[in-house]
Amino acid sequence: MSDPVGHRGPAASGPAAAAGEPENPEHPENAEYRVAHLQDRLAAEELGELGVRAEFRAGAIALTGTVPSERCRETVLRIAREELAGLTVHADVVVAEATRPDHAEEL
Repeated sequence: MSDPVGHRGPAASGPAAAAGEPENPEHPENAEYRVAHLQDRLAAEELGELGVRAEFRAGAIALTGTVPSERCRETVLRIAREELAGLTVHADVVVAEATRPDHAEEL
């Protein structure tokens, strides 16, 4: 998910748009807003996922955390692609191993 997607997000608004200048989607203020919206969606939608963190770092979004299943990971990455389209995203979201042990623990 490190490659940016061609979509540049919602229609421009704010002082730059009012002045007739296109708003830069990679501008930190816009990216911070989009990261906050992503966090809201992850917490509020069907996932209720609070184990994933998104931060704006050095011109890119770092998406990190642990999720309970591969399905959950795919959903998190899909939502991140939707919310952060046009931005560079580095995803490091891992699936927690929740399988039964295959042998007894030696003490």
